[in-house]
Amino acid sequence: MVSTLNLTVDRALKALGQNIELARRRRGLSQADLAARMGVSVSTVRRLEDGNPGTALVYLASALQVFGDLEKLSLLMDTQTDSVGLALMDAELPSRIHSKRRDTPKAF
Repeated sequence: MVSTLNLTVDRALKALGQNIELARRRRGLSQADLAARMGVSVSTVRRLEDGNPGTALVYLASALQVFGDLEKLSLLMDTQTDSVGLALMDAELPSRIHSKRRDTPKAF
């Protein structure tokens, strides 16, 4: 059951699941092989490949590790390439930077 508000998310999860299935098949792995390497059940692999929204993120990370692509997980929200976040930060930069005043030592 997918609400219309989550239709885009549902499509993205389905596409991700299809990509996981394709990566598995290209490596000549059955669902049972992938499940064994991930340490999960075949039904978990099946849910992951179906794009089931209730599948835990740890299973995606496990599949990526089996495929030798775990580093790709860190690229999903790489802050160095977050154009929207960087633009918002830049918009908040002051237009002028004033030098800091030096405190003169006080005589005792």
